[in-house]
Amino acid sequence: MVLKTLLEERLSHAMEELGIPKDCTPMVAVSARVQNGDYQANGAMAAAKRAGLNPRELAHRILEKVDLDGIVESIEVAGPGFINLRICAKFLGTALSNSTPENSSTRAVQTVVIDYSGPNLAKEMHVGHLRSTIIGDCIARVLEYRGERVIRQNHVGDWGTQFGMLIAELELHLGKGEPANLALDDLEKFYQQAKRHFDEDPQFAERARAYVVRLQSGDDHCRSLWRQFITISIKHNLDIYQRLNVGLSEEHIKAESAYNEQLAGLLQRLTDQQIAVDDQGAKVIYLDELADKKGRPSAMIVRKSDGGFLYATTDLAALEYRAQTLNAHRVLYFIDARQSLHMQQVFCAGRRAELVTSGVKLEHHAFGTMMGKDGKPFKTRSGGTVKLADLITESAERAAQLVQSKNPDLNDEDIATIARKVGIGAIKYADLSKTRTQDYVFDWDEMLSFEGNTGPYLQYAVTRVGSLFKRAGLDMRTFAAPARIDQPEERALALALLQFDDVIEQVASECYPHVLCSYLYGLASAFMTFYEACPVLKKETPSAIQDSRLQLCKLTAEKMSCGLDLLGIEVMPTM
Repeated sequence: MVLKTLLEERLSHAMEELGIPKDCTPMVAVSARVQNGDYQANGAMAAAKRAGLNPRELAHRILEKVDLDGIVESIEVAGPGFINLRICAKFLGTALSNSTPENSSTRAVQTVVIDYSGPNLAKEMHVGHLRSTIIGDCIARVLEYRGERVIRQNHVGDWGTQFGMLIAELELHLGKGEPANLALDDLEKFYQQAKRHFDEDPQFAERARAYVVRLQSGDDHCRSLWRQFITISIKHNLDIYQRLNVGLSEEHIKAESAYNEQLAGLLQRLTDQQIAVDDQGAKVIYLDELADKKGRPSAMIVRKSDGGFLYATTDLAALEYRAQTLNAHRVLYFIDARQSLHMQQVFCAGRRAELVTSGVKLEHHAFGTMMGKDGKPFKTRSGGTVKLADLITESAERAAQLVQSKNPDLNDEDIATIARKVGIGAIKYADLSKTRTQDYVFDWDEMLSFEGNTGPYLQYAVTRVGSLFKRAGLDMRTFAAPARIDQPEERALALALLQFDDVIEQVASECYPHVLCSYLYGLASAFMTFYEACPVLKKETPSAIQDSRLQLCKLTAEKMSCGLDLLGIEVMPTM
C-alpha cells in the first residue's frame, strides 16, 4: 500500500470539492517531527494564495470536507496552515497485512530503455565503470519491481580509430604464433603495448591507420581479427557483471557497431532537413538552444572532414532506434557528469530532427567520481588504474577476514560464499548510498564496517531476523499473524514498513538510489529500536503479542531483503 498516495487522494478530493484548482496538490510528506503527527500536508498555503484565501481558514475547510474515517485517529491544523495527520493504529495493522507488491499500483505499464555500463572493449573494466554499471542496474531493478517493461541497453564501445591500433598489435602477436586468447589474457597490458607501439613506431602507426580504413570498409581479414578481440573482451565483461551480481548479459549488448549501416542514411536525412550543415568539409549541427552566454550556438559534429562518423552520430542513431523501434516511453542514460553537454546536444538534435517525439522522456542521470582518500580519482598505490576484477577480489579477501573473526566456527567454503556477498554488498552499498551527482571517497574500513549505514550492517539485520525465527523453531516463510500496534516502537516500525512503496515510487521517478539506501538504514534502525524495547521471545510475553511482534520482524526482513535485492545486494542466513 502506498499510504502517502492514499492520503493525497483523499485530501485532493476535498480540495476539488472546495473549488481549488486541480493543479494544486496537498503536498503530503512524512512528518519531520513525530510529536506533530505521522504525516504533514503543506499544500493549503500554496492553494490559499491561488484562491485568495487565508491559509489556516482553507486548511480548516479541507478538514471539514476530507474523508479519512478509519485511517487517521487525529487531524489538526498547525502553524500558518499545515495539516498534521496521525494514522490510526488499527489501520496500520490492517495496512501491513495488505502491503504486497500486487496491491502497489494499477497504472499503465511503460517501456523504459536504460543505457548503462557501456565500457569500451579496448580495455578491461576499471573502477570508472562501476558507478554507471551498478546505479543503472539498481534503477532497472526498481522499475521492473514496479511492473515496467525494462529494456537494458549495454552500448559497448567496439568501434573507432583505436581498434586499428589494437588489430595491428594483435596481428603482431599472431605472427609470432601466439593464440589470440593468450595475447588478450591481460587486456590492460595488451592495450598499453599497442599504445606504446603506436606512439613510438611510425610504421606501426601507419599500419594501424590503414587497418582502420580496412575495418570500416568491411575487409574480411580485419573483421575476423576484430571479432576475436571483441569476443574475448565481452567474455571478460560478462564475468565482471556476474561477480558484481549485475543483471547484464550478452543479449543486452547493443554495441556501437550495430548502428554502422544506419549512419550514412541518418546523415543524409539530417542534411536534407538542413539540420546538419557543411563547415570546412565537416557536417555540423548548430544548436541555438544550447548557446553560450555570448549567444554562440553549440556545435555538434556528426561527420568529420575525412568522412568519419563520431560518437554523436552513433548516439543519434541509437536514440532513434530506442524511440521508434523499441517504442520507449522513457530513455534513461547513466553516464558520468563530464558527458552532460554531449547528452544535451544529442537530446536537442534528436528532437529537432524528429528522431524522437515530444512524448518520449529523455533523461541523463549523471554521477560523480569515486575518489581516493587523497581527494583525487581512486587509483592503485602506484598511481595506476584499478581494475574492477582486482577490486572485487580484494573485497572478498577483506570480507573473509571479518567474517572469520566474527564466526570462527564456519568452514572455508561457507566463509568464501559469505565473504563474496559481504564484499560485493559493501562496495555497491558504499557507492549507491551516496548522492548520485556527488563525488565520494572510497574507504575500505568504512564500507566493510558492521556498524552504521553500510551494506554489511543491513545484511546482518536481515540475518538477525532469520536467527530469531530459528530460535523460535518457526519457518519465517510460512509464518503469518495479525499485527497489533500498541507500543511507540511498534508504531514507528509499522510506519517505516508502510513507507516502502512511497520510496520505490520516488526512486523510480528521480533515479537516486541513495533514497532507497537511506530508507533501508532507517528501517533497520527502527527495527533495532523495536527489538530492544519490545521483547519478542521472552516467556512473559503473551502469545498474541509475541506473534504480532514476530510478524513485524518477518515484514522487516521481507522489506529489507527486497530493498537490498533492488540494490543488487544479496542476503544470507548466516554471517
